[in-house]
Amino acid sequence: MSWYLYMLECCDGSIYTGIARDVQARFAQHRCGKGARYTRSHPPRRLLATVTYPDRGTALRAEYAMKRLSAREKRRFCLQQAQLWRVGREQLLSPI
Repeated sequence: MSWYLYMLECCDGSIYTGIARDVQARFAQHRCGKGARYTRSHPPRRLLATVTYPDRGTALRAEYAMKRLSAREKRRFCLQQAQLWRVGREQLLSPI
């Protein structure tokens, strides 16, 4: 089963990064105040990005690397992920 790196934008504009097997369930936990300590005091506003990894170890290493980036670099990464998804989706929807 795949693991996912996910990034949340919090109400104060900060970015929370974590890993999970079920991102939607984990996001719901964060929103209810039952997630990480950080998101209890910085409630999440929205999901910014998810990246799929084949196993927990790889996802943990990616999380560690992502947490070392500045907020600006994290936001740039999220924008790039959104653009890649949009381009991929447009290719799937375009007639052949």
